[in-house]
Amino acid sequence: MLGVAAVVLDADGRIRLWSPQAHELFGWSAEEALGRPAAKMLVAEDHAGLALDLFAQVMAGGGSWAGVFPIRHKDGSTRLVEFRNMRLQDQDGARYALGIAADDSVVRGIERNLALSAQLVAQSPTGVAVADTDLKLVLANQALERITGRPAQSCLGRPAVEALPFEDGEDIESAMRRVLADGAPLLNLAATERTAGDGKDARAWRVSYFRLEDSIGRVIGVAVTLIDVTEQYRADLRSAEARRRLALIADASTRIGTTLDLEQTARELADSVVPDLADIAAVDVLDTVIQARSTHRAPTAPALFRALAVKTAYPTSAADVADPVGEITRYEADRLVTRCATTGRTVHLAHVRAEDLPHIARDEEAATVLAGAGVHSYLAVPLIARGEVLGALDLKRARNPLPFNEDDILLAEELAARAAVCIDNARWYQTQLQAATTLQRHLLPRTPPDAPGLTVACRYQPAGAMGHAGGDWFDIIPLTDGTTALVVGDVMGSGIKAAATMGQLRTATRTLARLGLHPAEILHHLDLLTRELEETIATCVYALCDPDAATCHIALAGHPPPALILPGKDPALLDLPTGAPLGAAEDVPFTTTAFDFPSGSRLFLYTDGLLETRRHSLDVRMDALLHQLTGLPMPLEATCDHLLATLPDPESHDDIALLIAEATAPPRAPAPDSGASAIRPS
Repeated sequence: MLGVAAVVLDADGRIRLWSPQAHELFGWSAEEALGRPAAKMLVAEDHAGLALDLFAQVMAGGGSWAGVFPIRHKDGSTRLVEFRNMRLQDQDGARYALGIAADDSVVRGIERNLALSAQLVAQSPTGVAVADTDLKLVLANQALERITGRPAQSCLGRPAVEALPFEDGEDIESAMRRVLADGAPLLNLAATERTAGDGKDARAWRVSYFRLEDSIGRVIGVAVTLIDVTEQYRADLRSAEARRRLALIADASTRIGTTLDLEQTARELADSVVPDLADIAAVDVLDTVIQARSTHRAPTAPALFRALAVKTAYPTSAADVADPVGEITRYEADRLVTRCATTGRTVHLAHVRAEDLPHIARDEEAATVLAGAGVHSYLAVPLIARGEVLGALDLKRARNPLPFNEDDILLAEELAARAAVCIDNARWYQTQLQAATTLQRHLLPRTPPDAPGLTVACRYQPAGAMGHAGGDWFDIIPLTDGTTALVVGDVMGSGIKAAATMGQLRTATRTLARLGLHPAEILHHLDLLTRELEETIATCVYALCDPDAATCHIALAGHPPPALILPGKDPALLDLPTGAPLGAAEDVPFTTTAFDFPSGSRLFLYTDGLLETRRHSLDVRMDALLHQLTGLPMPLEATCDHLLATLPDPESHDDIALLIAEATAPPRAPAPDSGASAIRPS
């Protein structure tokens, strides 16, 4: 950059050596300059005397001189040149003058640039470090010391990766080597501080890397600049954490309470908090809550709990010592989960000590297992709904190194509050369901003794795995004239209301049956009664069997057609007028149809829950019923069990009533050989 020229004069002031840079600086070639007096060639007459004095000074005892001197260029112009002059002596004692020269304007420019660069590096708020080609630190400014919190000078000479407090040392070294290799700068890369804990208090920087080259393009190192973005980094962390918590709450809102099953709701709560909030979660509910013996009454210690769910983020021995799901366990007063439930307040142990584990685990052996599993932080959050403590959400951390903090407590309490409402709804629903089921079973007839000339088997199956009670019913009514009424009905809906309505219709049917009315007349009167009941619709099949006459009279009110198996015949569906459901419309006529029912015949009455699915049409399902009935006949009880095991849809939410009657008495007179089509309306 300087274009330094070298000129050597002998003791007489004649030019003896002339560098190519001197040619560029003064305009004279070596051939033109060598041997000529320097003062005459390079100095104007006005400055000749001063030049000779300075030359004498250098050649005398002073030995050197430095400064700016006006020099005459070959083109006649005068230029200021920065000189560094010194005396030389060879082995023979001869003396020479060496002049090192550069254009003064270039020197001044470089000085200004160097001063500017030095001040920028020294006073810049941006941290600056320079590493050599071995990636060892050779320069660091005060801003770097302030930004990193490390004394800059003490880091000089050390590998840059060690001197700079970056968390990802290998990535940083790789980036620096890549910049040294290809020269392409890397700008605004994120870097954080090596720190223990959750990193929320770590400092952060935006880092850029530039390759340094000298004036001839030789690579001499890499420069690193750092800008402190800690506040923005921490704000981003807080924002990301808030978004994560909101997402967790939103996800839990859709996952918890998808059903009104108490155990399923508890499992959904446990699934929602593992692994995002805890490594191990348990949901414990007071037994008095499940038994509906507690209403707005604070639990007391010791207390009986029932564990409804246990969830772990990974296989761990801690799950093996959790309170068994489904079993009732006595929790003593010193257990933290008991304290949580009795006080209605969250219990938080950020750091679990050895003496705390016996108060977390159910016994000493379990405490030892929890210690071995690495449980180090604990949280118990009460499940409170409508002012009543229902139980507690038990959370533990083992593999997650961070302790539960205040933000975790707020999140857990929010999730527990939402889940508690769902659990409360589920337990009250189950209470109502149990009441409806009890009422339903109380209103259904006990299995009656076989009626004259008939063998009967019947079943009632509540809907789904939870046993939802509905309005389906069956009845067998022996009459004084030796006939027997067989009834199967279905009140739309479920729960106590449907069960109560079913009870009213069943009672009315038994009363009407004893009046000696035909099936169509009975359905007519039931229709009038149903229309008097608010928002009630029901279907019904009423069959009046006369074993002595080997006949059966039947009428339908919007009900699925019965199936009939005559001796020696294949199963068939009775082709009957369906009629309208009870309570659906006014002045709808019902029709009584008679068909032969000889000894050995079987009549199948059922509600639609036996056949209906979401995936198949009713015709397909009726064909499936006939298929199941085809073949060697089983005993009636076994037939009921077989049909209930093979036909209903497992996902169905409809209850089922099934009644099978077989004619056993011989007819008084030979009956004509007729099939299911031998039906006679009346």
